[in-house]
Amino acid sequence: MFPPEEGENEFGHVPVLLREVLDVLDPSEGMVVVDATVGAGGHAAALLERAGGKALLLGLDRDASILEKARVRLAPFEGRARLFHSPFSELARVVREAGFDHADRILFDLGVSSPALDTPDRGFGFMVEGPLDMRMDTSAGGPTAADLVARLSERDLSSLIREFGEDRFARRIARAIVRERRKAPISTTTRLAELVARAVPPSPHRRIHPATRTFQALRIAVNRELDQLREGLEAAKAILGPGGRVAVISFHSLEDRMVKRFFREKMSPLFRKPIRPSAEEVHRNRRARSARLRAAGPPGTPPGEEG
Repeated sequence: MFPPEEGENEFGHVPVLLREVLDVLDPSEGMVVVDATVGAGGHAAALLERAGGKALLLGLDRDASILEKARVRLAPFEGRARLFHSPFSELARVVREAGFDHADRILFDLGVSSPALDTPDRGFGFMVEGPLDMRMDTSAGGPTAADLVARLSERDLSSLIREFGEDRFARRIARAIVRERRKAPISTTTRLAELVARAVPPSPHRRIHPATRTFQALRIAVNRELDQLREGLEAAKAILGPGGRVAVISFHSLEDRMVKRFFREKMSPLFRKPIRPSAEEVHRNRRARSARLRAAGPPGTPPGEEG
């Protein structure tokens, strides 16, 4: 978890790669734009401003609490934004139920929203103690991160951390978790982070907290993030109109590889390499440092000049 970033607004959110997203998607008058991860509405507001009058934005999010922030942020657009409590895997259904047969522009921002990261009760970060939850949609039920830590075998925990966290110390971490949970339940973010830090050998070259990858792995598993992404990309392809564009901002290699493969196999990438944030943006907003932007159009779309 990080402190508030420079430029962070009253909605607790700094849109990542904003200028690049606007240039790539370039929405215009009369388009139907889908922000599949609307969050606090930062990208959505900028897309509506760029598009001008009569463009309509459909905003989706799994997190009902964050939708209220988006509702306030987008209120000045006088009904041009319609918000839906829905995972982006269902975006094709949402677009059709909103009365449209296609979307012209679609954006996925796969990062966890800043307000959620900064709320200890959500359990996404570990710098401040909170319950080990990590559910993006707390109304949907399902297992929490604490449930997975308590129930999975050492072997399954190791596989999860290795596959979703890409952590070479997965076996040591899993062994430490199982050993510690025999003493008492691991129910808080700080306790898990501390035991992972003890399990991982110290290194002067490490740039992130030793628990970062374990937390990533648990969050992906709790929210079925890779399954949701696969389904969301399929839905976007199905609902994208002629001349349409899809843009995806990812924050770790598992997501980026999936997006890259999907675009190459089923759509037409607009540029070969992902767009990365500038050094200036990373300086202003450390949460942008691992962001990668890819974009594609329907099959047969000519490539652009970005990247």
